[in-house]
This record gives sequence, C-alpha cells and structure tokens, in this order.
Amino acid sequence: MGRLIYAANISLDGFLEDETGSFDWSVPDAAVHGFWNEHERHIGTSLYGRRMYETMRVWESDDWLTNEPEVVGEYAKIWRDTDKVVYSSSLSHVSTARTRIERQFEPEAVRRLKETSRSDLSIGGAEIAAEAFRHGLVDECVLLLCPVIVGGGRPALPRGVRLDLELLDHRRFDNGVVYVRHAVRHST
Repeated sequence: MGRLIYAANISLDGFLEDETGSFDWSVPDAAVHGFWNEHERHIGTSLYGRRMYETMRVWESDDWLTNEPEVVGEYAKIWRDTDKVVYSSSLSHVSTARTRIERQFEPEAVRRLKETSRSDLSIGGAEIAAEAFRHGLVDECVLLLCPVIVGGGRPALPRGVRLDLELLDHRRFDNGVVYVRHAVRHST
C-alpha cells in the first residue's frame, strides 16, 4: 500500500505562491534540488490539480535543460518516469507522457489507488491537496520552509481542517531552507 504524501516548498508564513502568483522565492539551490530528486524517486504516481500540472509539465521537455546543472536534468528524468493524474474539468488534453485526466476528485478512487500502489503517491496543488486533507487521504506532509515571508497569496495548507501530526524528520539546508516531514495521525 502506498502513502499519499503532500510535498511543497512554502514561505515561512505558509504560502505556495505570493499574491501575484509568483513562487520565484522558492527556486531551489543544488542541495535542495538534490533533496527533491531523492524524494521523488520513491513516488510512483503524482496527483495534480490543473494549475500545478501546467506548472510542472515543463519537465517533459529537454529543450531548456541544456545549460542547467545536472541535478536539474536528473529531476526531469525522475518526473517523466512517474505516472501522473490531473484533476480538471476544463483541461481537454494532456501534453505529457504517462498522464491521464480525471474530471473530478473522487476520494474513494484515490483510496483504491493508494491501496493498490506498490510505491508512494504525491499530491500537488493547493485545492486538490485540500480535498485530500479533508477526506483523510493524506498520510504525510513533506514541507520545505523557505526563509521568506510573502505576506499573502495561495495558502499551502487547507483552512478549516484540524489534523494532529507527528514529526518524523527534519533538516536545515545551508541556504536557510528547513525541511520538515510529518505523519498525519488518522483517528481510528
């Protein structure tokens, strides 16, 4: 059975992007990129909302990678080798391999996907992740806290949801980013 992991770079005040939609403040250095590479190696399927998918699909092409560090090209290969599910009622087609569209987020279908998966799953995108949190589907949170306060924007974590967490791991990077990994304590 796979775990569903919510993973994100967030500002210290809890946002995925600022009020203008920018997330340039969270661009990883080589060490943080290497961390994400290692994390993503264990993911078999990534679940995305439309906006997150549209942001991530840049990894499908090698055209822009020619002058990038090796760690960046390595991430592209890892991303391409992962199955992807995009939840969107408006997207008519996908432009990346190993990708399918689901018109709506169905908690029971995600639960079955977790139960039948041989590897972990990730979920990305504020709205779709909030749905997964509300339905008790998220097993872990992997957050990289960036040393910046952006003052507003798209919240990284859902509002109106109470979850008890257990710290599993943490680490500080030289650039000031702090990694925390928490298990979600599901009530029985």
